[in-house]
Parts: sequence; structure tokens; C-alpha cells
Amino acid sequence: MDFVSWVTDLMETLGAPGAGIAIALENLFPPLPSELFLPLAGFTASQGKMNLFAAILWTTTGSVAGALALYYLGALLGRDRIRAIARRLPLVDVSDVDRTEEWFARHGKATVFFGRMVPIFRSLISIPAGVERMPLPGFLLLTAAGSLIWNSALILAGYVLGENYHLVDQYMGIVSKVVIGLVVLAVGWFVVSRLTRKKDQARK
Repeated sequence: MDFVSWVTDLMETLGAPGAGIAIALENLFPPLPSELFLPLAGFTASQGKMNLFAAILWTTTGSVAGALALYYLGALLGRDRIRAIARRLPLVDVSDVDRTEEWFARHGKATVFFGRMVPIFRSLISIPAGVERMPLPGFLLLTAAGSLIWNSALILAGYVLGENYHLVDQYMGIVSKVVIGLVVLAVGWFVVSRLTRKKDQARK
């Protein structure tokens, strides 16, 4: 049995608390598909095997728990370790870390809130929040609010679609691929621009 099947069975066995555990694990291991787990929870609720509001409450709690673990991971790494890692990376400058910190200082709250609704970034955004020691009450509030919206939307979609709940996973899978594509393009642009800059500097 693969890990996804195990998590799905856990959710079906434990009900709403199992759904919360599944989403907590999804936060810690982004390849796990909340786009499958959440609509499945909604479908299960539509069959009367799980309370709808309990599913939303437990999955939101799971989202916050997973995000909090990653927040503390970022806090444990800290600014100094991140800078030390940046110095060892061939195409990254410490100034990149500085600019990221400045950007997060200006837009961190909105990023944490809206990031909870973006595939992949749902998990990753908690780490820089921890590195920057974003005030914990604000982090928890924004994470809970963004997670509540995301979880409710997918659970309700599964509830309405019933046996066709898997359609949510299919369409959201397309969104995930678009996000991954944009990330790959951004990384590619960053690498090319850095290599070009280094060549220009070597000629001077």
C-alpha cells in the first residue's frame, strides 16, 4: 500500500480527526494531495459518514498544526544559517537573502494568508515566516483564516459533487502543474540571469 492510500485509509477509518491528520501530513510532505483528501472528506460527509462542519474544523486544525511545525523549522534554521547556506550556493548571493527579507517584511502577512490557497506554497511559506520570526499570533491567525477558506472550498466541492468528487483533484492538478511550470520558469530565468551577470563581470 502506498503512502497516499495509507493516509486515505486513515482518514476513512478515523473520520474527521483522520482527515485532520491527513492534512497535517500534507503540509509536512507537499507531494501528498490535499486536492484529493479534502474533496474525499466532503464526499464522505455527503454519505453521512462524517460531519461536514467537523471535517472543516479538523482539517483546518491539521493545516495549522502542519504549518506551525514548518514555522518552527524555519525559526530553528534562523537568519544566520540561511545566510551561511546562501554563501555556499554557486548562483546565490547573500544580498538575495537580504532582498527576500525586505520583501517579506513588506508583504509577509498577505503572503502567509494567500499562500495557504496556492498549491505547493501552502507548505513552503511557513518556513520563511519562521526564519523571519513573524509574530506567532498573527501567523496562526492568518494561516487559520487562509486554510479555512481553502479547506472549506474543497470539502464543499466534494460534498456537492458526491461520487464525482475526484473531478476536483483533476482540475486542481492542472492548477498545480501551472504553478510548478511558473516556478521552473522563474528558476530558469534566475539561473540564466546570474550566469550572464557573472560572465559580464568576468569580462570587466
